[in-house]
Amino acid sequence: MKKTFILDTNVLLHDPRAMFSFEDNNVVIPIYVVEEIDNFKKELSELGRNARQVSRYLDNLREEGSLSTGVKLDTGGTLRVAVTARTLPPEITTDRGQDSRILAVALDLQEKLAGIEKIAFITQDTNLRIRADAIGIETESYEPDRIETDELYSGYSEIAVTGQQIDAFYTNNSLALPDPYYAPNQYLVLRDCDNPSHTALGRVDLRDRRVMPIPTLKHQAWGIRPRNKEQIFALDLLLDDSIKLVTLIGKAGTGKTLIAIAAGLQKVAEERVFQRLLVSRPIFPLGRDIGFLPGDIEEKLNPWMQPIFDNVEFLMGLTTKGQKTSRSYRELIDLNLMQIEPLTYIRGRSISSQFMIVDEAQNLTPHEVKTIISRAGEGTKIILTGDPYQIDNPYVDSTNNGLVHTMNRFKTERIAGHVRLEKGERSELAEIAANIL
Repeated sequence: MKKTFILDTNVLLHDPRAMFSFEDNNVVIPIYVVEEIDNFKKELSELGRNARQVSRYLDNLREEGSLSTGVKLDTGGTLRVAVTARTLPPEITTDRGQDSRILAVALDLQEKLAGIEKIAFITQDTNLRIRADAIGIETESYEPDRIETDELYSGYSEIAVTGQQIDAFYTNNSLALPDPYYAPNQYLVLRDCDNPSHTALGRVDLRDRRVMPIPTLKHQAWGIRPRNKEQIFALDLLLDDSIKLVTLIGKAGTGKTLIAIAAGLQKVAEERVFQRLLVSRPIFPLGRDIGFLPGDIEEKLNPWMQPIFDNVEFLMGLTTKGQKTSRSYRELIDLNLMQIEPLTYIRGRSISSQFMIVDEAQNLTPHEVKTIISRAGEGTKIILTGDPYQIDNPYVDSTNNGLVHTMNRFKTERIAGHVRLEKGERSELAEIAANIL
């Protein structure tokens, strides 16, 4: 039996193409949803762009047929805009008039299509799902490509081999893959099945179907050495010029940002592979915002970029003897080796020959990440770092944010790599807090 999906406003504002995502089933958009979307179309935010895109999609469909009777979709289903004169009982009607009218459309369709088609009301609003369920309407949340955070692709796996195979791996600098079912640039921990402490680390090369060793020369950048195997994997990706997109996911204190900046400084200031280190992060306050900040654009950005400055000054202060100096990040900016820029002004740019780090990328929507990555010109490498458990953007969650979305889409691409960092290295206190709070 076919299903009819009735879409709420928040679904379309989250993903304008949601109306085309239900295969050969029928889609109904209540007219009151269109009215609510109209209230957002003048906004300059992501919601405003999505609202305008929904209107364009519906207007294009209108040219192919009547939206009141239904327009045939390429997927095999139909889409129509519905209206009803029905009202909900007074005892379940609230002062949120549009929500009640949208529910009335769903209830009306459920009665008209009883025994013919199944009805499902799709909304991201938890309370509206509860209200719909209370009057007998089947509800679902819109979750395209949803993957639980614990099930995220880690970028590495462990396989059991013999001690002779590990010895051969070190001797021949390669080992034939036991099976070809790995992602490009996936890392492997080869563990001796008879002696678990006998291990080797390697990276998958799908073209030759072999596991290749990680070059030991890449085990440091700008004086920073990795402290665990995940950081070794991350640093290898960051220092490999053939990898153009790197996503690093991990809880607080795992070293995502510090390693990325250290690799960027190594590639820009030491090896001169890139012209500049470009660092940016989305502007989302942790708690209540303190209001407008005075000064020019650099002075306004300073509070938001202070975590970046802290990491850079830590790296700048390192010397070959492990001592610290008082060198400032201003040296790199004055030499035009580093640039700090808000993501607000990135649209329309073409960024070439730069090592670009986008910190806190879990606060970005998939569309915003697409905008950033599509700015990359020739010779640019983009690093996205973030923690899906620490999200301040109210319009994304741990499974549909731009960082996780990008990782899922790029994990099969040869020019991309991903590592999930597990162990906190900031301090014992930070590691315990990240695990138990």
